[in-house]
Amino acid sequence: MPSGFTVELDPSVRQLDEGRLLVGGSPLTAMRLSPTAHAMLRGRRLTVSDDGSARVADRLLAGNLAQPVAGPVADPVELTVVVPVLDRAEQLDRCLAALHPLPLVVVDDASHDPAAVAAVARRHGARLVALTTNLGPAGARNVGLAHVDTEAVAFVDSDVEATAHDLLTLARHLADPAVALVGPKVAGHARSGRPRWFERYDAAASSLSLGPRPYAVRPGAGVAWLPSACLVARTASLRDGFDASMRVGEDVDLVWRLVESGHRVRYEPAVAVRHDVRTSVRGWLGRKVLYGSGGASLAERHGGHVAPAVLSPGLAVAGAAVLLRRRWSAPVAAAALVHAGVTVAKVLPGDVRRRDRAGVGAVLAARGLGWAVRQESALLLRHWWPLTALALPVPAVRRAVATALVVDTLVALGETLDDDLDLPALVVGRRLDDGAYGLGLWLGALRARSTAALRPRRPGRR
Repeated sequence: MPSGFTVELDPSVRQLDEGRLLVGGSPLTAMRLSPTAHAMLRGRRLTVSDDGSARVADRLLAGNLAQPVAGPVADPVELTVVVPVLDRAEQLDRCLAALHPLPLVVVDDASHDPAAVAAVARRHGARLVALTTNLGPAGARNVGLAHVDTEAVAFVDSDVEATAHDLLTLARHLADPAVALVGPKVAGHARSGRPRWFERYDAAASSLSLGPRPYAVRPGAGVAWLPSACLVARTASLRDGFDASMRVGEDVDLVWRLVESGHRVRYEPAVAVRHDVRTSVRGWLGRKVLYGSGGASLAERHGGHVAPAVLSPGLAVAGAAVLLRRRWSAPVAAAALVHAGVTVAKVLPGDVRRRDRAGVGAVLAARGLGWAVRQESALLLRHWWPLTALALPVPAVRRAVATALVVDTLVALGETLDDDLDLPALVVGRRLDDGAYGLGLWLGALRARSTAALRPRRPGRR
């Protein structure tokens, strides 16, 4: 890392034992700082000045215990934008207009009306690469990548509106030499004057929008993948590019391959770009089915990273007890909380004060139970809904589903609180969204003859 590179502890990180123990991050981490490392912190910030401070900053960033403090905007001449397109000339025109004055490479992936695409590319001074055979988004991006000779490259889909300033702001993360790829928040955007209910739902709850918090992206973290709708990358890090054989999930695969090879991938929600929502119910739900169908091929390549839930046995039982709402549910959940709290307290360093150990254990156990209930609700309503539907005649299943519906609706309300979305549209949209994705997941599993993408896993197991 260059001298002067600064990181700041994430707001969620707790400093215990006078700041020598850090608890937080994603996946959850307890990090004990040596006296030398502790002395490098100034409040909650650390500035790189030598190899030692660079190593500490790297560890903090890798565990999501800290976030980088942004540096200057990158030089415009160091970034080329690749835009794959299949027809959609009107959206392409809007996309390219926002990217001025960056160098542009438009890859026409065998459009039905190539003349319209060529006219738009020519009007914006973009280099056009016209394909005669449709390769799919991954293959088209790879073709564009072969024409890039700048240090950084951006991939922007033709139905995305991202400005040159947005991309250059993302490129600031490349000041960290470990960062290979960075993505913004991709927010759904309805362009019609009076958006219909499903357009409003898709704008508020887009599958591509990954939340308000920045992350080092990795399997098991709060953000585990990035959508290829808009990405900025270090060109030299993309030696193999996207897997052109994948028509869906190629972005997830790229991120996980980069992480596996030791690179860092970042999510930066401070930059938000706009992605046009689908203009028909069929198109909207068809896209959800497609997303779900990619789970099987990703599981074949990356194993348990694709698991629909990550649950320890104790908290899994406690979560099920909460959903079932029986007389014995409260004692079972309480016992699981005590066990989880004690387990967490035991793994903290022995010289931490007993009160701090107990407090951290209790907070993290309660958070774990909440996540277990939330994940099991999603399993019932989203990933496993065909099995849930078959089991509805069983009273216990109906009770669990009723609880899961309440939990899931409250989660959805929290995620869309700042959006102008009425409750009926949210509830109906959520159920159709989950149903379509779950259908795609099962169709993909049946085609692959594998249940790998449907099976939860225990923490710490790939």
